[in-house]
Amino acid sequence: MTDALLERSPAAALRKPRIGFLGVGWIGRHRMEAMLATGAVEAAVIADPSEAMRADATAVAPDAIRTDSLDALLEHDLDGVVIATPSALHADQARRALARGAAVFCQKPLGRTEAEVREVIDAARAADRLLAVDLSYRFTEAAVRIRELLEAGTLGRVHAVDLTFHNAWGPDKPWFYDPVLSGGGCVMDLGVHLVDLALWLLKDATVTEVSSHLFANGRPLADLTLAEDYAVATLTLDTGAVVRLACSWRLPAGRDAVISATLYGERGGAGMHNLGGSFYDFSAEHFEGTARRVLASPPDAWGGRAAADWARRLAAGAPYDPAVERLIPVARTLDRIYGR
Repeated sequence: MTDALLERSPAAALRKPRIGFLGVGWIGRHRMEAMLATGAVEAAVIADPSEAMRADATAVAPDAIRTDSLDALLEHDLDGVVIATPSALHADQARRALARGAAVFCQKPLGRTEAEVREVIDAARAADRLLAVDLSYRFTEAAVRIRELLEAGTLGRVHAVDLTFHNAWGPDKPWFYDPVLSGGGCVMDLGVHLVDLALWLLKDATVTEVSSHLFANGRPLADLTLAEDYAVATLTLDTGAVVRLACSWRLPAGRDAVISATLYGERGGAGMHNLGGSFYDFSAEHFEGTARRVLASPPDAWGGRAAADWARRLAAGAPYDPAVERLIPVARTLDRIYGR
């Protein structure tokens, strides 16, 4: 809520939070639809430099004001700002929105480096505003069921984790391939989900050692002037567990995508994987010896759940949530994978 809203009348207190949507390409529109479907918030302003994108978004929010920049968006009295712009812009845009008293929901990554992530989190804490990032795989039913097994101690002490995210197509925007604009290649785009998922499932275990190998066009990457399109990394945790991570763009994988997370413990294992090369359909299973039990299976409309969760919490008056600080060790781990 903005400062002005703190002095509103009881009748005004019933109104929905007013949200500004910055960047309304496919992902921005999808998250807008998910938020508006909750009935908890109102789309007040749509901002995008593309007139065509603004027009498409108007079909979702016909009463929203249309403009072309963050500056123009922030001229309006907003309770929250949703950011779906190129990665290089996220940290600065989020800080500016928070400085104006708006809560923020941002596409990943929140920042290109640990330093940028810390700056945004510090700004959210100082403003006491709700900050969240669209790390949506946490919200799949498959991941939630696996976390429940871990919390119940069913798997025992976990000692090995295998994580994979291969996208056979890769991004369709040029800025993804410029590390200055993106912060990195497939690790920043896909690996961030894997590292976040591992630390979330394992209750934020600490990464103590990192080794990695990055490739571009099939050759080892000598420096970070190119965006890597294949990466493997090994993370050692303070629990003694070892996490093996692999991600890529444009890999000839024989399907659109290969996405999986598998955990092995002293009393059993569990894993989630995509079905038929889908980016959206996941199955989860519990392993005991040679037996397996299904935990979750499609259909599962999980794509907008992180956005909807933020919208509902904002409408309920949620302030700064310290849980967002879990993104700092994720960003630190990415920096170490890149050798930064």
